[in-house]
This record gives sequence, structure tokens and C-alpha cells, in this order.
Amino acid sequence: QVQLVESGGGLVQTGGSLRLSCAASGRTFSNYVVSWFRRAPGKERDFVTAISSSGRSTYYVDSVKGRFTISRDNGLNTAYLQMNSLSPEDTAVYYCAAKRESSSVFVYTNYRSYDYWGQGTQVTVSS
Repeated sequence: QVQLVESGGGLVQTGGSLRLSCAASGRTFSNYVVSWFRRAPGKERDFVTAISSSGRSTYYVDSVKGRFTISRDNGLNTAYLQMNSLSPEDTAVYYCAAKRESSSVFVYTNYRSYDYWGQGTQVTVSS
């Protein structure tokens, strides 16, 4: 079992920044791919970004490229999502998710692929 706890959400103005954290406990964190998803009001849960178990590889959807940065510290069992230049379109509940990495593939955009989820943290961007 892996337990994930997100933190760092909040209310920010357009153009502002937030840093989300995803703290893991349980199994060996460094064996797991970590991704961030978000669910905007009235919408589906959408994939945002992923990071490989080692942290050497990352992937972003086009809408956040250049603005968001995913990272991880396996020594601290924590993943991060730095979000800059935020806009109201980024308003959503943000979730981190983990899946044991079993091959060179680390990008899983379907939320059903993940075994473990955090409870989510609300990010609200005011205009």
C-alpha cells in the first residue's frame, strides 16, 4: 500500500504561483511513477503531468508546458508540482497518483491505470 497526501492548494490571483506537494508513505516511493491529475468543476479528471520513478523523465500536457514543473525527492518520499502563470482555467481539484513502474513507460494518461490516489487539494485562480 502507498498512502498519498497532497497539500499546498489555495486561492491565488491570475498570474500567481502555487507549489503542490504529494507526500507518500508505505511502500518504496522510488519504485513508483507519480502523476498529477486535475478535475475542474463539471468536468472529468484530466491528466496533467507525470514523472518517472527516478525523476529523470517528465511529461506534460500542452496546456501546462512551460508553466508547470513536476519534480520529486525520493529521499523525502515527496513529489511536487510547481505551478506558475496560473489562470482561471487552472482552477480545479488537483490529485496526485502513483503506479508501480514496471517498464520504461512512465506516462499513463488514463486515471484507471493508477493504484493509489491522494485526497486532492483545491486550487482556485481568481481573475
